[in-house]
Amino acid sequence: MKPGRQGILSLSIKDKGALYAAYMPFVKNGGLFIPTNKSYQLGDEVFMLLTLMDEGEKLPVAGRIIWTTPKGAQGSRATGIGVQFSDQDGGNARNKIETYLAGALQAERPTHTM
Repeated sequence: MKPGRQGILSLSIKDKGALYAAYMPFVKNGGLFIPTNKSYQLGDEVFMLLTLMDEGEKLPVAGRIIWTTPKGAQGSRATGIGVQFSDQDGGNARNKIETYLAGALQAERPTHTM
């Protein structure tokens, strides 16, 4: 494995509340917060297999680490990473997520990222 590559992340999000809390609409191409205890560096490239709601197929998404929340972070934040979607998939992952979240993105509820 090349340095900077951490293999494949598998993420399954089963409900809108969890998807809302993890999604980052303010990031170019969109992105997700992924809870993990693995250690990553900013700029690491990752590949995700994303399962949304009850879909049978996994959505392959390439991305890059744009921030990390370490263990023991202030405010009891969940440990994990922020992954910005690559533009390789032409916005496919972002469009699918935003379709599920239609109407919820204007809400003022807190998320893992804000």
